[in-house]
Amino acid sequence: MQILRRKLLQRSSFIQGVGRCGYCSKSIVDAGQPTPASHPQLLNEGEITPGITSEEYVSRRKRLLELLPENSLAIIASAPVKMMTDVVPYTFRQDADYSYLTGCQQPGGIAVLGHECGLCMFMPESHPHDVIWQGQIAGVDTALDTFKAEKAYPMSKLKEILPGMMGRSSKLVHNVKTAIPTYMEMEAFQKAAYSGKVKDLSVYTHELRWVKSPAELKLLRESASIACQALLQTMFHSKTYPYESMLSAKVEYECKMRGAQRMAFNPVVGGGPNASVIHYSRNDQKVKDGDLVLMDIGCELHGYLSDLTRTWPPCGFFSAAQRELYDLILETNKECVKLCRPGTSIRQIHHYSVTI
Repeated sequence: MQILRRKLLQRSSFIQGVGRCGYCSKSIVDAGQPTPASHPQLLNEGEITPGITSEEYVSRRKRLLELLPENSLAIIASAPVKMMTDVVPYTFRQDADYSYLTGCQQPGGIAVLGHECGLCMFMPESHPHDVIWQGQIAGVDTALDTFKAEKAYPMSKLKEILPGMMGRSSKLVHNVKTAIPTYMEMEAFQKAAYSGKVKDLSVYTHELRWVKSPAELKLLRESASIACQALLQTMFHSKTYPYESMLSAKVEYECKMRGAQRMAFNPVVGGGPNASVIHYSRNDQKVKDGDLVLMDIGCELHGYLSDLTRTWPPCGFFSAAQRELYDLILETNKECVKLCRPGTSIRQIHHYSVTI
């Protein structure tokens, strides 16, 4: 009983200590996503997302406004939460355009961009029950302080404010893929759509995203480097564990251990004839002795993706026929890389590869 009493007292002291730490005056504000203060190992001062500064996000919005028609309004909804079962969500991934323009990595918000209003963000409202289960979320203060919005409101104000903004605009553009009834059912939006004054935002954002900044190029190279290292480690692993599922698990593990948040897509790991199925995804066979295995994989690093494919023999050696075919494809690849220069289309490079 004395031992039990002593353990209970120790536990009580620990809980009280944690409680005091939780209300310490030096505690870091939870912004609903990583910040330089809460995650100094991920972000440098001035960055909204790893590698991308607030100035770069502001610059992106300015360039988009230059592309948009005069007196137009852009409405960009965040990606929705997709459910695996009634209560279990899939891992959330933000809509690319919403992320590109705001840096906000949470669901439930709508960003509005216009020549007069600048960036106006409508943010989800935090409820104690949701915070207990899912953690803190970014609200109006974070929209102003972190995402550098000119104006910010809770989502409950959307129906009060957005119709007027739409009514004062001659044209509307919105992200069709994440469009939600919340604003599409508003009379002002319906009227603009009926008059043919609504366009898809991606026409403009895709043009913006064609040219990458130095910061974006750095993230792309890091993503490619992670995928290359992970695939090399998986090759070393393949002779001992020549199973498609194990090789898939190994490459994902190696990517995430090097900092990737997720795979860019479900890995294609095809042994023997399975390698001929372009989007093979079952990954449930053993690779037979003498067969080649093809891996088509990529990873995502802070929103930037890599994609590469390699083929090799897990048994450790190529047959004469496999080597001849491999060399032919490698030579074709090298010739196609030489064609990758301004003025050449992807279709032209593809046709050249087929001809060879």
